[in-house]
Amino acid sequence: MIGLRIKEERERLSLTQQGMADAIGVAKRTFIDWEKDRTSPTAVRLSALSALGVDVLYVVTGFHNTSAPALRPELTRRKSTLLDNYDHLSESDKAALERTAFALAEQGRVSRKGKTA
Repeated sequence: MIGLRIKEERERLSLTQQGMADAIGVAKRTFIDWEKDRTSPTAVRLSALSALGVDVLYVVTGFHNTSAPALRPELTRRKSTLLDNYDHLSESDKAALERTAFALAEQGRVSRKGKTA
């Protein structure tokens, strides 16, 4: 059942299996196995899916996260420009940008964990 919901979320986000797999750093075969319920993503991979906009609560439980805003109208001009630029990229460039953004975000999380208050 999780596999079907992963597929629904991927399609909702208009991503290909390859694009989503690349964005979270797994092989396409691994992603296909998730969608076919052969294996399941780890918590780390679910977190990566969440960072892409996947409703992980829905994937795991079948219930949508109604507390999260569906749209973010508070986008700053900088974020809006970033999204506009993204929309003009090729699919392969989008995948590369998503991988880079994910890696930078992970690096930022790791460096923030190492700092003490």
